[in-house]
Amino acid sequence: MYYKILIYISTLLIFTYSDSTSATTQLFMAGDSTMAIKETKDYPETGWGVPFQSFFSEQLTVINLAKNGRSTRTFMTEGLWQQILDNLQVGDYVIIQFGHNDESAKKKERYTTEQEYQDNLTNMIEQVQEKGANALLMSPITRRYFDKSSDFKISPTHPYSPLVKKVAEKTKVSFFDMDKITREYFEKMGDEQSSLRFMHIKPNLHPNYPNGIKDNTHFNQLGAREVAQLVLQLLRANNHPLIHYIRKPDPKHLTYRY
Repeated sequence: MYYKILIYISTLLIFTYSDSTSATTQLFMAGDSTMAIKETKDYPETGWGVPFQSFFSEQLTVINLAKNGRSTRTFMTEGLWQQILDNLQVGDYVIIQFGHNDESAKKKERYTTEQEYQDNLTNMIEQVQEKGANALLMSPITRRYFDKSSDFKISPTHPYSPLVKKVAEKTKVSFFDMDKITREYFEKMGDEQSSLRFMHIKPNLHPNYPNGIKDNTHFNQLGAREVAQLVLQLLRANNHPLIHYIRKPDPKHLTYRY
């Protein structure tokens, strides 16, 4: 029920905050399952966009339209991208992160060629800029596949990641290489500890997965929160304008120490 409510609220906010008199800045999130809000039936799978939106004050409205299984092409053909454009205002922000599904050559319904992928990202960025808004481009999140023959390094699985950087350089937009950053983060953690951040559930432990699941692409709540925290650290390190919308801590919390 919690995730259904989040999906409803995210959709509702598009229409609630879309008029030009809105006092808040909007941050739209365009991406795939690694970012998306989930349904209760998929819990504890969690997209990093869910904990990420809790980092900001009421002065920033976060609207997460990321959706499972979407590539740049299907995100546009299904009208999700148009929803963003229709409600985008001057000074707003859009995080764009695709790749997992664009790369899936065996799934023709979502696959894009390297050139199509770059063209789609470029068009998205140009359309955001035409609206007077700001794009933040990200490479896809790493998959968790350790190569035991290579000192337990995580094998790179995103051939399209260099293309994202190429588009960012061409369009001169902010760029976070989340593939590299998350790969190094989970790699340093090691095989056993990193598995606790992904959808690894043994049989008969969760009603949604009675036979268990071992998924090295999607996060549970802990993994999603930690990836969201990595993004927050990058925003601060790059002095990105979004840091001005980070919520102020409760004064009581300032008395806590780690």
